[in-house]
Amino acid sequence: MSRTEPATVTRIATIAASLLQLPLVHPGSRKEAAGQRPRFAQHALVRVTDDSGMSGWGEVPGISDDEWLALVQDFAPALVRHPWQRPTEAVRAWADLPWRPRVAAGLDVACWDLWSRQRGTPLAHTLGGDRTAITAGVTLGRQSSLESLVREVNRQVGAGFRRIRLDIGPGWDVDVVRAAQQSHPFLVLQANAGGRYTEAPEDLDRLRTLDEFGLVAIEQPFADTDLAAHARLRRELRTPIALNTSIASLEDLDDAIRMEAADALNLRVAQLGGLTPARRAHDRAADANWHVWCGSDGECGLGRAAIVALSALPGITLPSEMPGAGGRFIRDVVTPPVRAHDGLTPIPLTQPGLGHEVDEKAVRALTAESVSVGPRDRRHGLRA
Repeated sequence: MSRTEPATVTRIATIAASLLQLPLVHPGSRKEAAGQRPRFAQHALVRVTDDSGMSGWGEVPGISDDEWLALVQDFAPALVRHPWQRPTEAVRAWADLPWRPRVAAGLDVACWDLWSRQRGTPLAHTLGGDRTAITAGVTLGRQSSLESLVREVNRQVGAGFRRIRLDIGPGWDVDVVRAAQQSHPFLVLQANAGGRYTEAPEDLDRLRTLDEFGLVAIEQPFADTDLAAHARLRRELRTPIALNTSIASLEDLDDAIRMEAADALNLRVAQLGGLTPARRAHDRAADANWHVWCGSDGECGLGRAAIVALSALPGITLPSEMPGAGGRFIRDVVTPPVRAHDGLTPIPLTQPGLGHEVDEKAVRALTAESVSVGPRDRRHGLRA
């Protein structure tokens, strides 16, 4: 939208929220007993519809019961009453509510999708992106053995992935990276520490050893709130330090930049509260000469489509997260599926909005509960 184009006011007439039980391909972890492994992931889809009948979609991945209640009782009703000209203004609807970033993110994405559809433009272009495809990366969690890890690395490389992000922690780090690198010497590797390390001498020794492998980044080695520790490690290592869970707001990012606590950012839409703050975080990190990539909170195809659109921004310099070979869900909710092919994910540019159609038949089949917020609120369905 040009600066001279008159802005029109959007009023959301109704918001439909669906609580989905998505069947998992790989339920649970190897450490869990078979009877305790979750078979489903609980996600919410939201559909915002304006006065003209045009709709936009968003997702809240892994939604909790408390978040579901906040969505249907507080956030959705507030948005219905809130007129806006640009999706960046939607966040004002929740100014007086206790902050629920993941709930806000689902509605924020839906507003961006609606706004793009109103203008007949792909979401990637609406956000300011200029790519036709993105390089995809995949994350490998902890495996039962190094042999199992190498098999899984081979599987993902065979599927075309060009970057592999390895979950690490004390006792599952140096040998893991060495095994992956020896199996594919030219593979791009990142290490996600998940805040599992401290500044104890033995932990620092492990991190210094990892510095010898030429990793793209060591992500979140220390606790979320300990930016000072990240800054000290950054000054010592050649490997870039990336932040993830430390950055839950733009204020957190400003603090990290000021303290020179990192060189890279894992940009997560759900964690930050939507595309609006995520785009601003991208701009600030890029201005600070940080590397940026788009991470994942386990979204299904709808949320992944928004991540792909965000990944089209010019400051995204590292491969963004996509589901690995084998996928995550037995059944998804968008067509065509959002996935990587030979290590690349195309950005849909021939259709407005997210560029993927929601399979409403699949949504109905997977819905455990649904709520409509608008002139005639209604709620039906039983919790699975």
